[in-house]
Amino acid sequence: MFKRILVGLDREDTCGVVFDQALSLAKATGARLMLLSVLTPDDKDSPAMPIYSEVNYYSPSMNESIWETYKKRYQEYEAKGLNMLREFTNRAMIEGVGTEFTQNMGTPGRAICDLARTWEADLVMVGSHGRKGFSEMLMGSVSNYVMHHASCSVLVVHDQPQTQAMDESPDESASLASVEG
Repeated sequence: MFKRILVGLDREDTCGVVFDQALSLAKATGARLMLLSVLTPDDKDSPAMPIYSEVNYYSPSMNESIWETYKKRYQEYEAKGLNMLREFTNRAMIEGVGTEFTQNMGTPGRAICDLARTWEADLVMVGSHGRKGFSEMLMGSVSNYVMHHASCSVLVVHDQPQTQAMDESPDESASLASVEG
């Protein structure tokens, strides 16, 4: 069945659910996991680049302390992602699942699809926040992008209200889509 499962993890509430389902599937199939976090300026935790409204560009020499503050906040943002990946990797290794991780910069959907292709994943697992219509158009949908561009099958774990999630088994909260590459 599946031997190489790529798991796209964001820093939202669904992250733990996606990882837990990936771990269960990997244990059941004997698959390896690749955990991926993508650093992007669109992330709510990403530090904003300092902007001066009266100039059309930013030069670090304009104010070295602002630049240093930004760099420090970005390093913290980067470290937070790596720590999350290490914690999930340690949990998987304790469960006997071979796991590796990487953290990339860029557009999440594209980064997931690129890694799925180069790592030769059999399955990609991503979370969905259930954005529809105008909200999806404005904020985008990583899961939608991955379903349409991945070179392998995609399992989307849907974000659910807490009360509904407790009434369903973990397998009922996911959907599998096979995508032609």
